Amino acid sequence: MMIKTGDTLKKGNWERAIVIGGGMAGLLSSRVLSDYYAEVLIIEKDDLPVKPDIRAGTPQAFHPHRFTPRGKMIMERFFTGFNDELLTCGAPSTKNKMIHQTNQYGSLVMPNTENDATFSRALLEWVCRQRVKGISNVQFLTKVDVIGLLMTSDQTVVTGVHIREREQLDQQKTLMADLVIDTSGRSSKLGKWLQHLGFDVPNPDILKVSLGYSTRHYKIPSHLSVKWDVIRIAGDPSNKTLTGVFSTIENNIAETVLYSPGGHYPTTNADEYEREIAQLADPLIAEVLQELEPITAPRGYRVNELVRHHFEEMERWPSGLLVLGDAFCNFDPIFGQGITMAAIEAEMLESCLREQRNHPLPYFERNILQKVNEIVEPAWWLNCAADLPWQGVTYVGKPLKGIEFAQKYFALYIKHATAKRNFERYGLYWAVNTLLLPLNKIINSQMLAAILASEEASSERNELHSELSKASGQTLDEQLSQIIPTFPSTAYEYLNTQ
Repeated sequence: MMIKTGDTLKKGNWERAIVIGGGMAGLLSSRVLSDYYAEVLIIEKDDLPVKPDIRAGTPQAFHPHRFTPRGKMIMERFFTGFNDELLTCGAPSTKNKMIHQTNQYGSLVMPNTENDATFSRALLEWVCRQRVKGISNVQFLTKVDVIGLLMTSDQTVVTGVHIREREQLDQQKTLMADLVIDTSGRSSKLGKWLQHLGFDVPNPDILKVSLGYSTRHYKIPSHLSVKWDVIRIAGDPSNKTLTGVFSTIENNIAETVLYSPGGHYPTTNADEYEREIAQLADPLIAEVLQELEPITAPRGYRVNELVRHHFEEMERWPSGLLVLGDAFCNFDPIFGQGITMAAIEAEMLESCLREQRNHPLPYFERNILQKVNEIVEPAWWLNCAADLPWQGVTYVGKPLKGIEFAQKYFALYIKHATAKRNFERYGLYWAVNTLLLPLNKIINSQMLAAILASEEASSERNELHSELSKASGQTLDEQLSQIIPTFPSTAYEYLNTQ
């Protein structure tokens, strides 16, 4: 077993990589690492299920999961035929089903022409894990906790990890590695480990969202063909109404989720749950459920806060250590960004490893941390813009440039797209929020001028003009550049490789 004594990535020593956590970020990272390291070891605290089932360490797994278009593109590149495999495992297809979107301004109904699988988190993770298990140089070490980092005496290089098997809590062991990547998610202890070792760790940005979910599963009768891909009935921040979503997954199961930020938690009582669905702004979900049989009680899930770490700002960062996925920054699950962000970060890691192997440079890990920060920046800003209008949601952290203007503009944009039944513009909004397209595709002078000139903007026009007038620029482009942040292209540059 090789013991690392220096900047091994720079010297070309690529024997073993350790990945902490076997969730989606860990699996995707391991897929990439397997092309560059002789051995990749995934250390997972849970016992892995022998069939598609919920792991103990994923309490969110009962609740809806879905690929964004960007997420699907990356998964297909890493695992050829991944969507087809999900379909083969019983996941239903979205093709020729209808999408129904209701918000406080009206409803839009449109067909889904894509042949996308819709699935549970358990099936998604199972299929991905089986693909990774099929890679000969990737191994899983399960029911093991990582309890700390192993470092050189001068604390410049991480050389492995300290572990403890869950069935032998009184025994600690050490595993050596040339690279350690923390992908352990929201439960990551990396900040505490680094502080314990004497590193100064910056305060994170925190969005105190007090999110509440409640999900229930229903059996779809064999004679019934559900025509809906997804029904989404958005809540209204001004009066704190719930959002409701209906979709289908494998094994002829439909799932509904009720959701709200700001501490207004949906019920987990079965009778009250059905009443809350009936009280949504649109009766469609309640009508569809009349033909379905409940097969589970509603299950709740809560997220108190979203956290964006700033490891990239640390004056000292040891070589041989990286952090990706929710362990770096976690997002509001309702937007489905978490897996997509982990996939984008894995693509970035792949590109950086390729460059480092061909043209070794110092500060490899620090450069990656900076790129991860650039990737999460637009997604974090969009999360804050979406959640802060809800009463009870607060933010502590670095200033969010242009966030109040964006909130007003996005509300008007959705109002305009809905009223005009403009499917293209409505789709653009979701493409931006799921990191398929950059922010300037919907916030630009041409789009803003068109929307401000529309009849839907009659009540908001003066308010937005007042916001624009505070900027020093003369043209609309100049004003927008003063108000709205310009994000690095890092989150989007890897689209060109797909």
